Amino acid sequence: MRLLFRIIMEIKELHAIVRNSAGITTDTRKIRKGELFFALKGPAHDGNRFATDSLAGGAEFAVVDDTSLTGDNIIVVENVLATLTELAKYHRRMLTIPVIAITGSNGKTTTKELIAAVLSKKKKVHSTTGNLNNHIGVPLTLLAAPDDAGYLVVEMGANHKGEIAALCEIAMPDIGIITNIGKAHIEGFGSLEDVREAKSELYHWLRNSGGIAIYNERSNTLKELIFNIVHKAVPYSDPYGTDLLVEAAEDDGLYLRVKAAYEGRQYTFTTNLFGSYNIDNVRAAMAVGVFLEVPFSDIIDAVTSYKPANNRSQDDSTDKNILISDTYNANPSSMEKAISSFAGVRAEKKMVILGDMLELGSESEAAHDKVITYLKALDGVDILLAGPLFSAAAKRSGGMISFASTDELSKWLESHPPQCYYILVKGSRGMMLEKLYPLL
Repeated sequence: MRLLFRIIMEIKELHAIVRNSAGITTDTRKIRKGELFFALKGPAHDGNRFATDSLAGGAEFAVVDDTSLTGDNIIVVENVLATLTELAKYHRRMLTIPVIAITGSNGKTTTKELIAAVLSKKKKVHSTTGNLNNHIGVPLTLLAAPDDAGYLVVEMGANHKGEIAALCEIAMPDIGIITNIGKAHIEGFGSLEDVREAKSELYHWLRNSGGIAIYNERSNTLKELIFNIVHKAVPYSDPYGTDLLVEAAEDDGLYLRVKAAYEGRQYTFTTNLFGSYNIDNVRAAMAVGVFLEVPFSDIIDAVTSYKPANNRSQDDSTDKNILISDTYNANPSSMEKAISSFAGVRAEKKMVILGDMLELGSESEAAHDKVITYLKALDGVDILLAGPLFSAAAKRSGGMISFASTDELSKWLESHPPQCYYILVKGSRGMMLEKLYPLL
């Protein structure tokens, strides 16, 4: 069978094929029988080259944009990525369930997962898997939504202006949350003001579409944006006409302890999240739950039961040490908060292992110097630094134990294995600090 889709009107026919399939994949290494393989192009690969392999591996159809490809079950389109986007838009228009979009400089994945956990107490939730939050991941998330889903929670990431706006055109969110605005991906954006403008593209969508922003009223930046942009906005502290107080309770343990007050009752509970900096992620999830009328006891149960994964504020006890793994991403504000929270943990032996913060552009040197300043204020904590940026900052500061790369630090740890420590490990994903875990 040879099918050629060249105009938007034919998206309907392709959509029917997608919905009757086992789903969509873009990776021939992970194909399940009956899926459609979309042959996307990247800087270093061309999915068209693997179309035949996908069919041999069990794909029902291969969607390609190389017109030289022929054969049974080959669907030729003008542009595979554009077709994927249009399919997602078409599917979104068919959905009648609330779509909640989440973006921000820090905490968006944890917030997404907490919100999904809370809402799942009321209805079936479909949400972004892992970190599929870009121009490919958002369409895949939408198209994978099952027919019986009651809520759709979509994470949106960006490192250039205009990307959040484009993702909103695809996901068409009814409710939007910006977790915060900080110095993440400065290299791509150019400046903090550009980050602010990029993240606020979600607010502009909500204003134009009549959607609702649920926002952190403790952030002056977000309050200003809400006031200037959004027509319909609900603060975390008053999501349903009744005050909701959620704060970090004082504690010197490893996990975030929370105190909450709602409808005249007081609650105190312990989460599985490390660090008081996660309190705003918890506040967001609880506010969304109250706004969408999830019973409050179920909200608390969902928050206390949630366990982070994928190296985001994740703890793991080994036979040698207790690790707090936060190696999926790092920027100046998340570094400061993680170090501050770790400083409050009561333990006889503590260690901080940090890797470079990437994609900070012209802000990079000052940002790494500032983290060194935080580290100097720590008392009784062993510090190890990995990466050229932290190594240079350590030299400028007068010296800390530093290594030019993660591999060099790994070699050092082989001969200096830590024992009986609480260890915070944090750095940008590109530093691959998870390679150190077997040594810790």
